[in-house]
Amino acid sequence: MFEFIRSKLIVVLLTVISVAVATWWFLDWRGRTRVYNVTLAAGSRTGESYLLGQALKAVVARHRPNIRIDVLETGGTAESLALLESGKVALAAAQADVPVGSAARLIAVLYLDTFQLLVHKELGIRSIVDLRGRRVGLPKAGGQYQSFLVVAEHFGMTAADYQFVGGNDEEADRAFLSNRADAVFRVRAVGNPAIASLVRTGDAEFVPIPQAQAMQIRLAAFTPAVIPQGAYLGAPPIPAADLESVGVHRTLLAHRDASDDVVRAVTEVLIEERQELADAIPGDRPEVRSLLAGVKPPDTPRGLGPPVHDGAQAYYDRDKPAFVEEYADFVALSLTVLLLLGSWMWELRRWVVQGQKDRADDYTHEVILLITRIQETAGAAEREAIRRELLKLLNDVVWALDQERISEDSFQSFRVVWQIAFDLLREHDRTSTSDAPRPALAFARE
Repeated sequence: MFEFIRSKLIVVLLTVISVAVATWWFLDWRGRTRVYNVTLAAGSRTGESYLLGQALKAVVARHRPNIRIDVLETGGTAESLALLESGKVALAAAQADVPVGSAARLIAVLYLDTFQLLVHKELGIRSIVDLRGRRVGLPKAGGQYQSFLVVAEHFGMTAADYQFVGGNDEEADRAFLSNRADAVFRVRAVGNPAIASLVRTGDAEFVPIPQAQAMQIRLAAFTPAVIPQGAYLGAPPIPAADLESVGVHRTLLAHRDASDDVVRAVTEVLIEERQELADAIPGDRPEVRSLLAGVKPPDTPRGLGPPVHDGAQAYYDRDKPAFVEEYADFVALSLTVLLLLGSWMWELRRWVVQGQKDRADDYTHEVILLITRIQETAGAAEREAIRRELLKLLNDVVWALDQERISEDSFQSFRVVWQIAFDLLREHDRTSTSDAPRPALAFARE
């Protein structure tokens, strides 16, 4: 009986394992053959994140032809995040200092954006405080605007202390070039060509934005940054010296419902195929190629930003040891204990079964002795005594069966021998000349 149950359990276990393997294979095959169409909200067409998005689109298609990325131009971080939150796009590039909605999940850090403040030289503006009451070329929307207000508030000013000019970056730049704006504020990677074109007019200079660490107390996404001397022109150097500023990471986000397979593939390309990504970026934008060195996994402290998308986390965890490897000692100890317990249980069961068999053998042996007495006796009184012993023995064995002191198989074996003894006793009753035969029914009732 036990062997039958064990064989059944083995069959069930093998069936479960086979179904699990087949299901995993099918899901993996389906994920790699299903066509995914996703949209990436990437900001301005001339921005670094848009160019990286185009490169990402090309390289992902090369490695995973079933994933098709459409790069969408937006007005900036605020619009990109709104599209992501509404589910209209699956991916978005955004400044890390702009609050995200509950649907946003992190994929990777792309590069460091730097706060860059340009003013006309002749105005004598030496600090951000000097901008009070001035005209600033900055659209009153988007992540750049929100970042500027955080900086202004740190220095005791509000939006009411400025006049903002331009409906987008291009209009703001034109206003600066035509002296309709006194300053321009941008959150862009150092070396941005739009900023370079403003600097090289000869009428613009950078203004430092200090106290980044102090601002970080309020907004953890802020980090100290430096615009290096000569970043935009070597002779004469622009800026003339290393310039303090504030940095904030540009991140790649996914909607929480975005396919894990798509997000993992995108993450894998970002981390492992940087040279291909660099080759896919236009040759006239070398500063964007260098940004790929900044691509890295998210390092946002738990609870201070959006969580990492499950698909991206699966990629980042790829090199982590499997549970069995990581807890090899524990697993080995557990298996040893289980084997010992199994051995003890097997031995206990064997001991119980052997005890049941020995007990049944004792009962059977008593019946055999009674059979010998039946064959040797001739008197009715002696046969009656044997009959009573047989019935008592049967009662004892039935009780032992109920108490599981003997097994069902042992009981059946005993019953066969007992029936032989009882039949033999009846035969002696019928053939006896000194005693009248006794009906089996009356004997059974006794």
